[in-house]
Amino acid sequence: MLADQRHSPPRALPEPRTMTTLREQHEQLRHEITAGSRDAVTRQRRLGKRTARERLDLLLDEGSFTEIDMYRRHQAHGMKLGGNRPHTDGVIAGSGTIGGRRVFVYAQDFTVFGGSLGQAHAAKIHKVMDLALAAGAPLIGLNDSGGARIQEGVMSLDGYGGIFRRNVQASGVIPQISVILGPCAGGAAYSPALADFTFMVRDVARMYLTGPDVVEAVTGQRVSHEDLGGADVHGRRTGVATIVHDDEESCLGDVRYLVSLLPGNNLETPPSLPRRGAEADHRPWLAEIVPVEANQPYDMRAVVAELVDDGEFIEVHEHWAQNVVCVLARVDGEVVGVVGNQPLVLAGVLDVAASQKAARFVRFCDAFNIPLVTLVDVPGFLPGTDQEHAGIIRHGAKLLYAYCEATVPRIQVIVRKAYGGAYIVMDSRSIGSDLSLAWPTNEIAVMGAQGAVNVLFRKELSAAADPEVLRAELAGEYAEQLMHPYYAAERGLVDDVIDPAQTRAAVARGLAMLRNKRHAQPRRKHGNIPL
Repeated sequence: MLADQRHSPPRALPEPRTMTTLREQHEQLRHEITAGSRDAVTRQRRLGKRTARERLDLLLDEGSFTEIDMYRRHQAHGMKLGGNRPHTDGVIAGSGTIGGRRVFVYAQDFTVFGGSLGQAHAAKIHKVMDLALAAGAPLIGLNDSGGARIQEGVMSLDGYGGIFRRNVQASGVIPQISVILGPCAGGAAYSPALADFTFMVRDVARMYLTGPDVVEAVTGQRVSHEDLGGADVHGRRTGVATIVHDDEESCLGDVRYLVSLLPGNNLETPPSLPRRGAEADHRPWLAEIVPVEANQPYDMRAVVAELVDDGEFIEVHEHWAQNVVCVLARVDGEVVGVVGNQPLVLAGVLDVAASQKAARFVRFCDAFNIPLVTLVDVPGFLPGTDQEHAGIIRHGAKLLYAYCEATVPRIQVIVRKAYGGAYIVMDSRSIGSDLSLAWPTNEIAVMGAQGAVNVLFRKELSAAADPEVLRAELAGEYAEQLMHPYYAAERGLVDDVIDPAQTRAAVARGLAMLRNKRHAQPRRKHGNIPL
């Protein structure tokens, strides 16, 4: 035995470590991590989805991304995880720029563990959220995940809880944007629900708390992934999706545009562009858009397009609660939030969904120093037992609360009718609007002339030989005495009655006048909005 050992060839010594070999090994490892599994990437593309890194390339300025925790791996054992420890742990996190402005971002990688969230995965998201809050920069999450990593048990749930807590801490401090580019199921859905804006892509995005299999097992009801939680379901019915797109490229392009309108945090003002001469801009087409007759429909978005710079705006919740329009745009280079009743849908009445939609938008604008312009053409709140039993009082109070709480510059433009409590709620002078303007078509009253006459002169009308003639005569008198265009202006509730063609100029001058507005709020922990 000893003789054999004496005559065996000497064992080769390992090559000495040099900086060159270490750098080569380092470069090789980084390449393997960024390239990912070829089979997994192929499967991702077959699903009609880009990879997480391709999405980041579309979202961020070229060459601006700085990745953190690239080498992070899970530390779990057993349950088929111990020997499978890919780097990144299924999420790419870091920071980059959009239009030269700093943002923080994480992108879940479905090619690694199906993007499922475990302890290390969650820790990376926690880190980038903390950095975004500390730096005062927007946070963008690209969601494409199978949900909690079952093999890691309660640690996955703890990871989600940490995300939700940070969502709430950052709310109203930095803008938070969620983009759904694949599945987002179970507890994962609550982070997008807490974000300021949620984008979804048709056919690939789906979001629900319990999937179709669970729904069928519990209720016996069969439903597809798309019908249960697809982009159109959340864009049209639930209001969870703020903006819906047909493809990832246009979706991420719209996210870039949105970021260009937002401040980095609540201590900054939104980014401005050079003045556009709006204070002297005459728009005669505005006088043609709106019919004089109070019951004739028109598209309020056409009014918005004439009001804002270049007719460009981004509409939130375009397909949900369509009886109210909420957009972000610029007027004379300055970012504004515009809320307007939409006469094309339900005559522009306020209902439960419209109140929720507008209230959330108003509160977002107020949190991030975005002035508000409110275009009013509202016949009232939607009547009926369905609305009353659905809590229209409580939900309408949300919008009332949001406006009363807002301290940003606020301009009201009464385009046509403004009746009853809906007039008050749509940012009237009585609840704190800084400037109230009205067109000569304005009608401000407790209710329309016909309805008022039916209440005031019920006995006279029932006894009249020709009730319709008397009703028309009395309605004319009521409108002439109490609803003429200058009635509210004579009492100081409207600051100016303007030519519709001068609306853009008047709003621009009003915003310039209010630019340095300051308002001190009473000290309190927080109010108690009627949620």
